[in-house]
Amino acid sequence: MDIKERVIQLIIEHLELAPADVVPEAHFIDDLGISSMDLWELVLVMEDEFGLEVPDEDLEKIGTIQDAINFITAHAEEK
Repeated sequence: MDIKERVIQLIIEHLELAPADVVPEAHFIDDLGISSMDLWELVLVMEDEFGLEVPDEDLEKIGTIQDAINFITAHAEEK
């Protein structure tokens, strides 16, 4: 499973969303309707899964699923 597929799977599992709603262009808050607390918890799950840390200044730049995929692809450690 590549990073994109794993990120989407984590979002579906952690946020209990319908797979059809979890598309790369979806905005976490505007389109998926999740709270900032849910987003923060999701980031913690992704940090653990991919062995990385998301600094606060970068967290503010992650608005869409594709933003998360791009960040993780650029920063993930090999697992």
